Amino acid sequence: MKKILLVEDDLTIVSGLRYALEVDGYDVEVATTFREAQKFIENQEFDLFILDINLPDGNGLDLCQQIRLQMNTPVIFLTASETENNIVIGLELGADDYITKPFRLRELLGRVKAVLRRYEGNQLKVVHVHDLEINLQNATVHKGGEEVILTVIEYRLLLILAQNMNELVTREELVRSLFEFGSEYVSDNTLSVYLKRLREKIEDNPSEPKLIETIRGKGYKLKNR
Repeated sequence: MKKILLVEDDLTIVSGLRYALEVDGYDVEVATTFREAQKFIENQEFDLFILDINLPDGNGLDLCQQIRLQMNTPVIFLTASETENNIVIGLELGADDYITKPFRLRELLGRVKAVLRRYEGNQLKVVHVHDLEINLQNATVHKGGEEVILTVIEYRLLLILAQNMNELVTREELVRSLFEFGSEYVSDNTLSVYLKRLREKIEDNPSEPKLIETIRGKGYKLKNR
């Protein structure tokens, strides 16, 4: 049974969401404050965190940052705010999805299943691309035996390309997958910037890339042959 920590101070939302998750077969713990959530995280293991951004003694963004420093457990944000700033910060901190209040229970349950399914598919797998090693279990990347430090978005970009090894991924598909809950805020130039930064970290010669091939006018391809 998958275990979820729901961090939310609105007891009306807690009541309905907890019931729906438990009916769907999840074991749910609830924290209504930042400090209470910290205690749960320190003492128990969870398969998913659902975090409200605005808490009475802190915020979910800081909590997500703490989680990411300790583990690779998926995070979904709940918030009444749909500002570009919160969406971008959430992405950079490593959130896996984002849903605004008020929301439909079935939609949120569908996103919970989708996020957990993605993480289950990444268990105990290592992808090799020439001298690059992508460990999907602990979200680390090594090149020639040396660890490559990637930002959350750089890692996601590499992962999307690796999941479509030797196949064309269009720019539109990359933007949609990379920024799945904030794509309306992402310019075409933003993707180019992240690709440039990723190449600088994993290519022997970023000006003549061998791993990530550009298919002019279409998209990109990660090649292992």
